[in-house]
Amino acid sequence: MVKSRHLSITEPSPWVMRFAALVPAGGTVLDLAAGGGRHARLFLERGCTVVAIDRDASPLAALAVEAGATVIEADLEGDRPAFAGGGALAGRIFDAVVVVNYLYRPMMGLLIDAVAPGGVLIYETFARGNEAFAKPRNPDHLLKSGELLSLIAGRLQVVAYEHGRCDSGDIPGVKQRLCAINDLGASERGDGEPPPHPIMRSPES
Repeated sequence: MVKSRHLSITEPSPWVMRFAALVPAGGTVLDLAAGGGRHARLFLERGCTVVAIDRDASPLAALAVEAGATVIEADLEGDRPAFAGGGALAGRIFDAVVVVNYLYRPMMGLLIDAVAPGGVLIYETFARGNEAFAKPRNPDHLLKSGELLSLIAGRLQVVAYEHGRCDSGDIPGVKQRLCAINDLGASERGDGEPPPHPIMRSPES
């Protein structure tokens, strides 16, 4: 299963590491479907406050005692979704929302709403075509080409986007990746263009 592979990996995704510097020290970070907490730990080390949420919090037990970390056990797809009224994350916003190897389409609109003004969305998960290589193969868990771009269109500024086959990294497969910032309304230009951001190099560069 993808979940067990995800839990066995301790190094952060290179995609997340590439854009981590866009999140200011002291910022609040949501690690959604956190697994073993590898990305939560990355941002704790960078001086951020972190909320790690997953349906099974037992792999996050060591993280829960860290200063600046909050661990939440919640069924992200149950009768009371995390961002809906009464959910564990209802009404909360974050300076960064990080999602890796997880997709639940009914949550996506509320997930984007949880990115604070000026905040960052860093997203990476599997895409159509992955079924030819490995799990997941269920189309409910695989992004369509350009789907992340469509979801954030008119809401967040795209900083970087990739879609294709990854033969290396944490879990090889067909993936779609996005980094975007909630600053479309922050323009000081007459033409309304949002402010530019530095082009971030990958950790291997």
